[in-house]
Amino acid sequence: MQNPTAAMLVIGDEILSGRTRDANMHHLANELTAHGIDLKEVRVVSDDAAAIIAAVQALSAGYDSVFTSGGIGPTHDDITADCIAEAFGDTIDIRDDARALLQAHYDRDGKEFNAARQRMARIPASATLIDNPVSVAPGFTLRNVHVMAGVPSVFRAMVASVLPTLTGGAPLISESLRIDRGEGDIAGPLGEIDAKYPDLSLGSYPFQSGTGQYGANIVIRGQDRAQIDAALADLRAAFPA
Repeated sequence: MQNPTAAMLVIGDEILSGRTRDANMHHLANELTAHGIDLKEVRVVSDDAAAIIAAVQALSAGYDSVFTSGGIGPTHDDITADCIAEAFGDTIDIRDDARALLQAHYDRDGKEFNAARQRMARIPASATLIDNPVSVAPGFTLRNVHVMAGVPSVFRAMVASVLPTLTGGAPLISESLRIDRGEGDIAGPLGEIDAKYPDLSLGSYPFQSGTGQYGANIVIRGQDRAQIDAALADLRAAFPA
C-alpha cells in the first residue's frame, strides 16, 4: 500500500530574495519520513495573495496533507490566514479561542494586546487551532491544509502538534553506498539494479573529491528491509571497493 502524500508551501518574499534560508523544509521532510508520509512537492511563493491562493488550492487537491510555512504574524505582509480562508470560501475574523490564548499570554508578560498582536487571532471560522507551545500564537488547520509560522522553532513545535493527528504509513528506510567511480562508469550496472528492484528508489548523487577524483553516493530508499539489503549487496558486488 502506498503511504499518504504531502506537500509543503513556503510563503515569503524573504525566501525568494535570498535574505532568509529556509530551514523548515528539511525538518518537515525528516519528520514526515519517520511518520510514513511521503513529501512529494515543495513550492515557494511570494507574499502575493493570488499566488498563495492558487498554490494552496492546487496542492490541497493533489495531496493528502499540505503544510504551509510563513505569513501568519502581526505585520501588514502576513496575509496567509486571509488567503487560506479565501482559497476555501471561508470567513475570517478574530476568534474568541485564539484571542483568549493571546490575551492571557500578553497579560502574563505585562504587554499590551494591541491591534497588531490581535491580527494573530484572525483565524478562519471553520479551522481548528494548532498548538504553539513556543510563542502561543496558534497556527490552524483548514480541511487538509496545516498553516504554520515561518520561525523555525515555532514551525517545529507546530509540526510536533500536528503529526500525531495524521495517519501515517510505513516509515521509509534509507541506505547509501559510496562508489569512487564517475557516473559514466556506473550508469549501466546501476540501471540494471534499479530495474531489478521496482519497489525501491535508487538515486545517484555525484561528487568530486579534493584530489579531483569523481565518485557517487548511491542512495537506496524503500519500505522493505530485505529488498534494500539485497540491492545493497548487488551494488557491492557490481562495484567492489
